[in-house]
Amino acid sequence: MEKREAIDTWLDKHRSVYTAATRHAFVVSIRDGSVDLSSFRTWLGQDYLFVREFVPFVASVLIRAGKESGESSDMEVVLGGMASLNDEIEWFKREGSKWDVDFSTVVPQKANEEYRRFLEALMSSEVKYSVIMTAFWAIEAVYQESFAHCLEDGNKTPVELTGACHRWGNDGFKQYCSSVKNIAERCLENASDEALAEAEDVLVRVLEHEVAFWEMSRGG
Repeated sequence: MEKREAIDTWLDKHRSVYTAATRHAFVVSIRDGSVDLSSFRTWLGQDYLFVREFVPFVASVLIRAGKESGESSDMEVVLGGMASLNDEIEWFKREGSKWDVDFSTVVPQKANEEYRRFLEALMSSEVKYSVIMTAFWAIEAVYQESFAHCLEDGNKTPVELTGACHRWGNDGFKQYCSSVKNIAERCLENASDEALAEAEDVLVRVLEHEVAFWEMSRGG
């Protein structure tokens, strides 16, 4: 296995779970216009809670990028992602009022709590930089791939959901994900066999958490 292509190699190896995460029935239902809007409201409330927990995780990635990467551009890439999270939280608040979702009353469901505990564990200083960057890429990339799919030719995405799809499915976010992936791949090139095994495991676990999160949104 060429180390520089580690992530693509793993995505091929774990294609079924990657497809389950990026072409989930919930996402497909948005694209084909059959989405149950109560499921979307569930997703909105749960994802708002998740994003608030995602902020400290990204902050920890930013600190690691500043201290450990050896490349000043890493910090700038992560900082860009950090800045967009401020806009994202404001977007959620606007959507919450639009969809009549009171975030103060939303209780995190099991899949959400488990995903957030997983993030917390990744924030440990014992987790290698290459592993945390692989996880960071995967978390962002699933949303980029999923929501971009809802904007592709032939979509019947309901007009009131196109804003959500553009938030993560736009070209700027795609380029950002590509920059994060390049950082992860660069780190994995020089990683030990142990770190490679950990990064692969974490990648698969992110995908599994994403699948569970979509399932939860559908009431599963």
